[in-house]
This record gives sequence, C-alpha cells and structure tokens, in this order.
Amino acid sequence: MSEHQHRHGQGHQSGHHHHGHVPAADFDWDALAADLEQEAELRACAVTGAAQWLRSLHGAAGEVRRVLDVGSGPGVIAGLLADVFPEAETVAVDQSAALLDRARTRSGGRLSVQQADLPAEFGKLGEADLIWSGNAIHHLGDQQAALTSLAATLRPGGLLAVAERGLPLRYLPRDFGLGRPGFQARIDAAHEDGFSTMRAELPGATEEVEDWPAMLGRAGLTPSGTRTFLIDHPAPLARPARERLHTQLARLRDQLTDHLDPEDSRTLDALLAEDAPTGILHRPDAFYLAAMTVHTARKA
Repeated sequence: MSEHQHRHGQGHQSGHHHHGHVPAADFDWDALAADLEQEAELRACAVTGAAQWLRSLHGAAGEVRRVLDVGSGPGVIAGLLADVFPEAETVAVDQSAALLDRARTRSGGRLSVQQADLPAEFGKLGEADLIWSGNAIHHLGDQQAALTSLAATLRPGGLLAVAERGLPLRYLPRDFGLGRPGFQARIDAAHEDGFSTMRAELPGATEEVEDWPAMLGRAGLTPSGTRTFLIDHPAPLARPARERLHTQLARLRDQLTDHLDPEDSRTLDALLAEDAPTGILHRPDAFYLAAMTVHTARKA
C-alpha cells in the first residue's frame, strides 16, 4: 500500500497494487516515482500546514519520538513531516522497495524506511507517536480494520492523522470555451462511479459509511479535530503544474474512455493536445485548486 495508490481518490492516483499485473521487475518505478513526487510537491504547502497543526495538537501530549508515514511512496511527504518534527525519527513505510530506495536517496539518509505490505503486515510497523496516512486507507478492503490496526500502533497520547477525500481538483472555469459547460463535474461523476467499483473489487471489501471521525472513535481513539488545507496554484500556472495536469488528464482518458459522451471525449482530447493553444499545457486560464481534509484522533 502506498501514496501512489491514491490515484482513484481525487482523480490523481491509482489503485491498490498500483502496477496491476505487471511484474515488479518490469514496472517503470522511476516514472512512477517522478509522477508521485510531482503530485506531492504541488501539495507541499498544504501538507506542511497540516503537519504544523499536528504539532500544535500534540502539544502537551508529550515528545514526538517516532513518526510514521504509512503509504509514503518516494518520501516527499515523509520529508515534510521530518522538517516539522526534526527531533523525531521519521519512517517512510511502503510496500515498494524501489520507492523506499528513492525516499532514502532523496532525503540524503535523513528518513528511515520500512517495507510492509498492508494490511497483512500492520504488526511490523512498531510503536509511533504520530502516524500519517494520506489517501491510502481507502485502498484497503476493510477500512475500519485498518484504522484499528494503526490505532494499536500508537503510543499513549499519540496521534493518528488520516488525509482522505477533501474536494476534487479544479483546473479550468466552468465554461472554458470547449464543448458543453460543466465538463469537470461530469468527469467527477464518472470518476466517482469508477472509485466505487474499485472499492467493491478490493480483497475483503467491506461497506462503510465514511464518517472518518466516527471510524476513528470505533478504533478506540478520541477524535481531536478535522481541518481542511487548500492546494492553490492560481493562473497563470508554472510549467510543472501544467505537466501534472496533462498527466492526470491523460490518465483520466484511459480510465474513463467508455464512460464519456463523444463531445466530452473530444474536449478531453483538445485539452491533451500538446501543441495547440486549447491544450492544458498552454491555456492562460488553467489553475490548480484542490482541498485536502485531515482527520485526527488521539490514543488515551
């Protein structure tokens, strides 16, 4: 389980066992790592704000000695957590040895890494004072069981922070001059159907009303607050954000090709055109706006 699994979560990243049926030895880990790093770097300000909030919540609960980023991918977010908790050992946890190698390298050895295939290996994680899980729990069939396992890993007074859902990405005006207005809302609807199908097909899939504070309470923790952090890159967009949007739109075209009407398919193709002024790589009206919601709870 890793951060890269969240591609189904808000139109960004893919599903559990991200490489599908491709053998690990044949998978392009460098391309995946670059993709994940690009996404995480666009969210860095929001994640740093969330980490600073978590530090304030920890407050009198005691010293933070060990931080886990469960589903870390190449370690961008783990590195941001380490910046805010410099006194702690910060551990990037992922199922992919290749992505953990990337995390170790990009951090200059500042991060510890731990390979674990969840949910089977929750017991390997060891105790922690703070656990961060970003858009990973929804890729485990039994979300409540996953939260309960993470809660058991916390030391007394420790915090579990679960970043799930928030608001979907917006990147163009409602009417941006191509096709029928409301294109992004229709993409969202098709994507939500795909997300539900993904959840239903997970091993051990269990239906759950996704009231995250209530779920954290059932895991034996005391909810300690929910906050939402904005990811806001206004127009005109810098090239890295445009390239990220192009990557995401190309992935959506692959995922939703059978679920869009012909007009929306043509609009999507026009946005993906690399040399045309209508393309997302060149439009002056393109922006990058989303929201990340973080739910927290404390172990008594």
